[in-house]
Amino acid sequence: MNTKTTQADLESIAAIVDSAAHNAEAIQQLSLQGHTLSLAEAYQVQRLSLSRRIQRGERQVGIKMGFTSRAKMVQMGVDDMIWGPLTDVMAIEDGGEMDWSRFIHPRVEPEIAFLLKRPLSGNVSLAEAMSAIEAVAPALEVIDSRYQNFKFSLEDVVADNCSSSGFTVGAWQKATVDLSNLGMVMEFDGNPVQIGSSAAILGNPYRSLAAAARVAGEAELELEAGCIVLAGASTAAEALKPGVHVKLNAEQLGCAEFKVSRA
Repeated sequence: MNTKTTQADLESIAAIVDSAAHNAEAIQQLSLQGHTLSLAEAYQVQRLSLSRRIQRGERQVGIKMGFTSRAKMVQMGVDDMIWGPLTDVMAIEDGGEMDWSRFIHPRVEPEIAFLLKRPLSGNVSLAEAMSAIEAVAPALEVIDSRYQNFKFSLEDVVADNCSSSGFTVGAWQKATVDLSNLGMVMEFDGNPVQIGSSAAILGNPYRSLAAAARVAGEAELELEAGCIVLAGASTAAEALKPGVHVKLNAEQLGCAEFKVSRA
């Protein structure tokens, strides 16, 4: 998008993305609709879309980090992570049911979640980030691009809340676990579909939390006490289907699980 882009233009684009997510309807990539956004503009669209959701009664409860593996950064041609907000409406109760009708073509990723006991923002050391953690937990993130065929550019996906659509957090554990290399197995109906390690998350998930503080600071935001931070995926995403039971077993952390409703 050129320098003549107005606030009204960005609000119009946010309405397109928000409507697609709210109604679970796939749309063409923004870039194919003639909306060529810069990365900064994409984040503005993301924020405006979130504002629409908050006006409908949703409440922000945290953020998710994306592109937390070097391979994914190289694949997308970027040199930094992306992030998007999490709201209470996106939460799927641990052991509960995911409503299939709310999604278009959902996929699920195994993650690690952090719960903050004090605010974080800006450039912080790894030690400072770790000292702000109240608890850690195994988690599952449901991603669901609102774009047709799950195809998008970097700016498209950022505008679309980085594809984040739902999340489940398992039982919180004391923040004393060494997270640097935990085995993580994601199962569908008891059968392993993805096997990986927490080391895939920037080599150590705590680094993702420090990065979350940095990007929040760059956006002039603060990760508040009580905020949930999803550190990023430890394996590739797996496509969901109606009726499947999803379970993540994370070494030393326990499990997180949900069942997908029938279509």
